[in-house]
Amino acid sequence: MIDYINGVLVDIETQYVVLDHQGLGYQIYCPNPYRFSKQLDEKVKIYTYQHVREDLIRLFGFESKSERALFEKLLNVSGIGPKGALAILASGQPEHVVRAIEEEDEAFLVKFPGVGKKTARQIILDLKGKLDEFAPNLFNESNGLVSEKMTKVNQENAELEEALEALRALGYVEKELKKVRPKLEQEDMATDAYIKKALQLMLKF
Repeated sequence: MIDYINGVLVDIETQYVVLDHQGLGYQIYCPNPYRFSKQLDEKVKIYTYQHVREDLIRLFGFESKSERALFEKLLNVSGIGPKGALAILASGQPEHVVRAIEEEDEAFLVKFPGVGKKTARQIILDLKGKLDEFAPNLFNESNGLVSEKMTKVNQENAELEEALEALRALGYVEKELKKVRPKLEQEDMATDAYIKKALQLMLKF
């Protein structure tokens, strides 16, 4: 297994990034490739998971070991494949996923693409009580549990902010983003969907 790859980030697509390591371009599928926008053309370290099946070999990449570990745990849930696990991690806040599992918050889990009530219940049944290694992420030294208010704000805005950051990296200026932001704020989407919606809206101006 390839534990990680150090290389120059040469391309970012909607589903994957391309990392150049000693002349080889590794296509690495990520929960949200646009998280790496600020590191384009720079050297980065991506932790990887190699998925093998009869007709496909694919590398999945993560910013941290803990994010990769949660991805692997999600793969052990009946009904969750790599695509579904990536969608769950796309917000970039795995601690919220852990919290939802431990608190049996099905309403939070069904917000992710491909996760219905049955799958959400299966995630909780399979993983609740088995995520101790992620527990420290749910606390801070001064206040114990992260405040519910801040958690709610982060859940609501993280995907939109990441989408706007990705659009800035693609060359769009604040004047253009301000025009489309009010309409985007009316939607509840994943990051990729926000990006596509924004591009569609900007074509109308």
